[in-house]
Amino acid sequence: MSPSAASRPDTASDNASAAASPLARDTYHHGDLRRALLEAGLDLAREGGPDKVVLREATRRVGVSANAAYRHFTDRDALLGEVVSRAQARAADVISAAMDAVADDLDPAARARARFRAVGVGYLRFAMDEPGLFRTAFAVPVDLSRSASEDAAGQSGRTPFQLLSDSLDAMLETGVLSERQRPGAELLAWSAVHGLAMLALEGPLRDLPPGAVDELAPRLVRMVDLGLELSEDSGPQEG
Repeated sequence: MSPSAASRPDTASDNASAAASPLARDTYHHGDLRRALLEAGLDLAREGGPDKVVLREATRRVGVSANAAYRHFTDRDALLGEVVSRAQARAADVISAAMDAVADDLDPAARARARFRAVGVGYLRFAMDEPGLFRTAFAVPVDLSRSASEDAAGQSGRTPFQLLSDSLDAMLETGVLSERQRPGAELLAWSAVHGLAMLALEGPLRDLPPGAVDELAPRLVRMVDLGLELSEDSGPQEG
C-alpha cells in the first residue's frame, strides 16, 4: 500500500468525525466557534500545561478546519494568550472562594489578615488541584499586563493579582500593615507561595505525599504575613 493510500483512512475518518460532530455544527452555525476553541484550549492546558495548547489540536477537537479557526485566532500564540487569561480567571475563582470562606464575625483587622492569608491558600490549592492550568496561568513568560485584564478576572470581577492587592489594602486600612510595609508587598507574598507551588509541581518537593502542600499552606502564608510585619524593622544595621 502506498503512503498516500495509507493516509486516506485517517483523513476520511477525521473528515467524518468533523462532519458528524454536533459541536462542530453548532459552533460553526451559531457563532460560538471562538468559545469552543477556547474551551478546547483550556482542556489542552489542563491536560498538559501551556506546551500542549496547539491551535491545530484545538480545531481537531472542535471538529472544524484550521482556516475556520484562523478567523478567530491568527496563530497558536493568540490562542495561548487567551487561554492564559482564562486560566488566571479560574485561579481567581478558587482564590475568591478561599477568601469568602473567612468568617464575617471577625473584627476588621483579624478578618483582613485572614483574607490575605486565604489568597495564598487559594493560590496553592489551585496549583495542586489544577497543575496544568496553573502552569499555563503563571508559567508562560508574560509580564504583568494581564494583572488587571477583564479577561483574566474571575466571577468577582477581580484578577488573582487584584485580589492579592485588595487584601493587602484591607490590611493597610485596618492597621495590620503600615504605609512603609505596603510597597512591593504583592511581589514578596506572590514569590513565596509561587515558589512552594513550583517546588511541589516540578522541583525536589514533587514527591511529597498527597495533601502535604495543603497542610503546609497555612503555615507558609502565616510566615509571609509575619515576614511583612518584620520587614518594617529590616534595613542596614549599624556597628
